[in-house]
Amino acid sequence: MGTGLIILLIVIALALFAVSLYNNLVRLRNNRENAFANIDVQLKQRHDLIPQLVATVKGYADHEKEVLTRVTEARSAAMSAQTINDKIQAENQLTSALAGLKVSVEAYPDLKANQNFLQLQNEISDIENKLAATRRYFNTATRELNNAVQTFPSNLLAGMFGFHKEPMFEVPQEERAELDKAPEIKF
Repeated sequence: MGTGLIILLIVIALALFAVSLYNNLVRLRNNRENAFANIDVQLKQRHDLIPQLVATVKGYADHEKEVLTRVTEARSAAMSAQTINDKIQAENQLTSALAGLKVSVEAYPDLKANQNFLQLQNEISDIENKLAATRRYFNTATRELNNAVQTFPSNLLAGMFGFHKEPMFEVPQEERAELDKAPEIKF
């Protein structure tokens, strides 16, 4: 009976350990989903401001329709994305489209002095800063989940229960070249 009791205690200990690992994986996955929900709040504000920004720019820059269309289409795609991974991809495209809009705006000194435009630009800058902070938090939560999914011993349970490595919210490859360049300062 002594050996049977020891085996039973070992089985119970292993079961408790497995439950603990599973619960940790669930907690990390939920933390990642919560982090993305925080990003969603900022994205909603961003999406609400973009039509106002586009309308303001449109009044000054009628011949910039291609840039404005790209921003509008990217916003629409971002708003209709369903999964976290689709949203990440769509938001990266929207960020790229907004960067193109910023470049186009440089050609319109009257627009840059317009009070409505300046207010919208400040609000979008504020939201972009908040988005950067929430994306950092999301990536931290994703890294923690990925570490748990890929490290021993939790990786043994992760695969059995459908946990897998999740993508980070990263800068798209096409924008990386721009980020590697030193900023141009003009006076």
